[in-house]
Amino acid sequence: MPQTIAEQILSNAAGRRVEAGDLVVVSPDLVMTHDSLTPSIVRIMKEDLGIARVFDPSRVAVVIDHVAPASTVGTANAQNEVRRFAREQGIRLFDVGRGICHQVLVEEHLARPGMLILGSDSHSTSYGAVGAFGSGMGSTDIALALGTGKTWLKVPETIRLVFEGRFRAGVDAKDLALRVGRELTIAGATYCAVEYHGLDWLDLPGRQTLASMAVEIGAKAGIVPPTGAALDGLAPPSWLAFDPSAPVSREHRIDLSSLEPQVALPHAVDNVVDLGEVAGKPVDVVFVGTCTNGRYADLRIVADLLNGRRIAPGVRLMVSPSSSLVFERAASDGTLARLVAAGATVTAPGCGPCMGRHQGTLGDEEVCLSTGNRNFKGRMGSPSAQIYLASPHVAAATAITGSITHPAEVI
Repeated sequence: MPQTIAEQILSNAAGRRVEAGDLVVVSPDLVMTHDSLTPSIVRIMKEDLGIARVFDPSRVAVVIDHVAPASTVGTANAQNEVRRFAREQGIRLFDVGRGICHQVLVEEHLARPGMLILGSDSHSTSYGAVGAFGSGMGSTDIALALGTGKTWLKVPETIRLVFEGRFRAGVDAKDLALRVGRELTIAGATYCAVEYHGLDWLDLPGRQTLASMAVEIGAKAGIVPPTGAALDGLAPPSWLAFDPSAPVSREHRIDLSSLEPQVALPHAVDNVVDLGEVAGKPVDVVFVGTCTNGRYADLRIVADLLNGRRIAPGVRLMVSPSSSLVFERAASDGTLARLVAAGATVTAPGCGPCMGRHQGTLGDEEVCLSTGNRNFKGRMGSPSAQIYLASPHVAAATAITGSITHPAEVI
């Protein structure tokens, strides 16, 4: 019987043919941990599991990105624990300034088609952008994978999303990700693998946006088939191929040509409406960044719309590049200069204000239009703050006017 992409990848990781619903022991190709959870993961591995060393240092990556640079003495000390662990174990470490784990692993070609990648971050679904099975796990599961090179999974059922047409001007992959959340809901793909089809033309940043937000509909993995020019240099293994006859639990079709800019209202990612329903809402902060929309293409969209203009009085525009390579590229061609000239504050590469721990924490009652992935109460600071999620196009238009604005109004 034909297999879905998730079934093919997990069959390879298990060393035998598997199907949806099977319980399997698998060997991950790569295990990723980041600064916020690595200290607890190391303690679990060494103290609770009694394992002194990781199973294979070459298949582990550690990234300091969530609070980078450190904002408190406690955070600094914890990050020094992470650095000592990496040195002790001979593990590759991407330190402060290199960028967000998901962006870095793709840039370094550590994430590749057909791989099984486990991460200590829920947005590890991001690796599906290159045709990998990426999934986030809790600290104990990651500690076990680090120490033994094994974990167990239930092979997920697959939901197939088929997209037709192309985006209108001012609409992009973030609008599509929000629309998917609107239609499937926050639990609509719980423990499923989501396959995104009809996007051979979509660039890698757009694929990363979709895959990153797969977890926001409950998915175990979100996978874009590794086809098209976007994956030049990342050829899939010979055994991995999309088979349209593979059985799936359900299929949804979305027409991209009729898609309008989407906005997620506080305080749920699936509380999504067409932008027109919330247009004119005043904001205090516009945030551009995260593993969902902090790439060069996103920064360039904002800079192009802002070009020669200033942000609205009373608005703060925070920009967090997702990696050092993104930062360097945006600096070399004047993109960052245009953002700063417009009034933006640019942070070090990393997660930035996304979790509300530093570099732009929201105060009481503040309203933020964010290109991030979550708008839960208290996510970016005060529980009374309001977070609206939207695309870089909408973020730029909103920064210019000071209220949630359709991109067409400022072009």
